[in-house]
Amino acid sequence: MPEPLANIPVHLITGFLGSGKSTLIHRLIEQKPPGERWAVLINEFGQVGIDQAMFETRDDLVVKGLPGGCLCCQLAFVLQATLVNLLHRHRPDRVIVEPSGLGHPAGLLEVLRGEAFAEVLDVRSIVALLDPRRLDDPRAREHETFRDQIAMADGVALTMTDLATPAQRAAAGEWLEGFWPPKRWVLEAPGGALPLAQLMAGEEGEEDGERAPVTREALDSEAHRRLREAASDVLASGAFEAPLPERGRPQRETGGALGHATLGWRWHPQDTFDLDRLGNVLAELPQPLRVKGVFATDAGWKLYNRADGVLTLTDSAWRRDSRLEVIGETGSLPDERQLEAALAACLVSAA
Repeated sequence: MPEPLANIPVHLITGFLGSGKSTLIHRLIEQKPPGERWAVLINEFGQVGIDQAMFETRDDLVVKGLPGGCLCCQLAFVLQATLVNLLHRHRPDRVIVEPSGLGHPAGLLEVLRGEAFAEVLDVRSIVALLDPRRLDDPRAREHETFRDQIAMADGVALTMTDLATPAQRAAAGEWLEGFWPPKRWVLEAPGGALPLAQLMAGEEGEEDGERAPVTREALDSEAHRRLREAASDVLASGAFEAPLPERGRPQRETGGALGHATLGWRWHPQDTFDLDRLGNVLAELPQPLRVKGVFATDAGWKLYNRADGVLTLTDSAWRRDSRLEVIGETGSLPDERQLEAALAACLVSAA
């Protein structure tokens, strides 16, 4: 019988939309010690779910996506059930949680530090990502969720610093000095390059040099058994594993909350896009919109990611379906039928 799971380190990587959370997590995974198995739980604001497609399937890495809401709000119970199921099945050595860019970290912490995970999970560092350029917009400084993410963080990783001016980087540092309690650390992390040692700082013993012994087999409790069954019911219902769309008939999803709206599609994996035409259509979308997708194209599977007007296009190992998600402030999204028609014109093979 396997030993009870106890004190599994958990790290929260928070940050507003487009701050580079997934990129930073990728860089952390590259530094994963050999022999460790990590679990990454990703919550996306959009209904389609793109971020999990950014990670390759590996024996030492489990990635679970929960699209369509905020983990600490309407998905709180689903988070508990899914996380219990994940811990029970995969027994990870470390867990990284990436909340939605519009998620409230305080509510998520209540879930992770609640009775359901007492003595099983040990919430360690809470890292907030900050693009210094965002502070040029007064609305960002005043946005409640944006400020909450920074206020709750132990440390702040300044991303996109290679695109920011020295004045913007200096202004970000001065702004962060106004928070109390002060941050344990503030580091520049261009390209998401955050040292794993920074995330794990302080793990070799706490203030008293050791941790309390754990004897309770929490994951074998009756409450956790019910949560595992609930997770199985959720997955079986198709709530987060939608059926594959028919060829030539994409599935459209819309949603909205917290002053933002989402518009997304899923296509059959054999629906192939002309990459040049697709790029032109997506380039015409207004620059403030967050645009991300994974596509089967005539040049292979590609991951498309545009945040704050900066575009990256890379190869993708994802093969399940093509996906697109567009996120913006309420009222800023394009007409869904017109965009869908423009995307259909980019297909080179469909039923």
